[in-house]
Amino acid sequence: MKFSLKLALNIFLLIQIHGSLQAQKKKNILFIITDQQRYDALSSAGNTVLETPNLDRLAKQGAYFKNAYTPVAVCGPTRSCILTGTTIGTNGVTTNDKTYYYKDEPVMTMKTFDEILTENGYHCEYYGKWHVLTAHAAVYKNPNKYSKNGKYMFGPEGQSHMYKDYLDEVYPKREPQGDELLDNFTQRPYTPDPLDVNFGKSYEQVKKEDKKFSQPNFHGKSSIPQEQTITAFYAKKTIDAIERLKNKPFSITASFHFPHAPMIPSSPYYGMYPAQDMKAPISIHDDMTNSPYSNANGRKNLPEFADEEKIKYMISNYYGLIKEIDVWMGKIMDKLDETGLADDTLIIFTSDHGEMLGAHGMREKNVFYEESSHVPLIINMPNQIKQNTTVNGYVSNVDLFATIMDYLKVGNYKSEGESLRDLIEGKATKHGEYVVTEWDYNGPTSPNYMIVKAGWKLMVPYTEDSKVLNALYDLNKDPYEMNNLLGINPNKKQYEQKAEELRSCLLEWLQKNNSKHYNGVLKRKLM
Repeated sequence: MKFSLKLALNIFLLIQIHGSLQAQKKKNILFIITDQQRYDALSSAGNTVLETPNLDRLAKQGAYFKNAYTPVAVCGPTRSCILTGTTIGTNGVTTNDKTYYYKDEPVMTMKTFDEILTENGYHCEYYGKWHVLTAHAAVYKNPNKYSKNGKYMFGPEGQSHMYKDYLDEVYPKREPQGDELLDNFTQRPYTPDPLDVNFGKSYEQVKKEDKKFSQPNFHGKSSIPQEQTITAFYAKKTIDAIERLKNKPFSITASFHFPHAPMIPSSPYYGMYPAQDMKAPISIHDDMTNSPYSNANGRKNLPEFADEEKIKYMISNYYGLIKEIDVWMGKIMDKLDETGLADDTLIIFTSDHGEMLGAHGMREKNVFYEESSHVPLIINMPNQIKQNTTVNGYVSNVDLFATIMDYLKVGNYKSEGESLRDLIEGKATKHGEYVVTEWDYNGPTSPNYMIVKAGWKLMVPYTEDSKVLNALYDLNKDPYEMNNLLGINPNKKQYEQKAEELRSCLLEWLQKNNSKHYNGVLKRKLM
């Protein structure tokens, strides 16, 4: 009897100790970021064409954000904002040029969340596209950080150099055959689509012309096998890292290049969503007469992106690239389950910005339209975030830094964003009433600020005398943003109260973040 009681007490104590150790155990983070994935490129967002069952599963198991926006609709600046939890007015990274080895002025001088996590005992690794200041990459402990040609993976085109080493082993270079051309991104053959800048030309002709075109000009079918694509390569690196680091607290980032251009998926993702079945954007023929973006993204010199038939190829390829990411997301999530880490890992899935995909006759990003600025966001953490949570509040990816600090219980670190926990848990908070996105590439030659609140969107430059049109859209009635209620609208006076309400919130945000543009926005005439 005494022995049984003693045994029972010992078992009880062991259970208590185990529970205490579990409570003290550091939680991991898996940060997944795609490049150029718009908010509606998920079936859980209501897309009835694209199927993303694995990302849907992630959303159902955690929190899905309906109204998440990029801080800046371009790669380098927004990634700098995400990593540091600061706005571009604070970190100084206003353009893609102010990344990697930029030294003309101090930028991004604050710590990243991975630098802070490293100081707190985390093992950090990073795979894929970097595109921020290289000095912040020293904390990453990837087994290999240099390509065979000596290029650093956290330097310019680093992800490409690392990937090409792998391709040289598994899929050696070969000359294009038949209708094939050479993909400049991978140096491997592809078959161009009608939207491609060199469609209809032979490989010999293209070589002879020797013209340099940027990535968004290339569209078609890659010859690279599906198991050897850049998405597969970095997904496998991520899966390997999870397996290697399963016994220590980790922060792993998987930064996928796609669905960014060149939009050249491999089979079976190419044609998985047949081009002829795609629907051109409703706004593709928008005349833009009362838009501040009538000349944006070279749209007047790129009429092919306002061609209803050609744009279907781009949509088809875009969906195929995202489908491939979803397939690999399933394998990554399966690895977390297999290693028993799923319950101890905070997963964040998002994108740096969207893609116009023919909306308003445009390609790419850089603008405040929904297709460019509105991004997907899913946050999953079993036992802390309830399943099937939907957050309707307006949030920015600047908030992710504070959210990571909060859920990983690392401590309070200065941030211009706010933790999303209160919104996730449905607590009363002012956070989420509105969201602001910035743009400051060429000064006030296009809108510099966008604010969205209760389905209304205001876009303004940051000087009193800028010639840029002010814009106000009622997304509740005009979701495709084809009816600017300000600008040259003869009835704009009736929207003055709503415009001033949004400006007031923008001024509150500018003041909170000590912006030098407060007075310019304050003095700007909206009518």
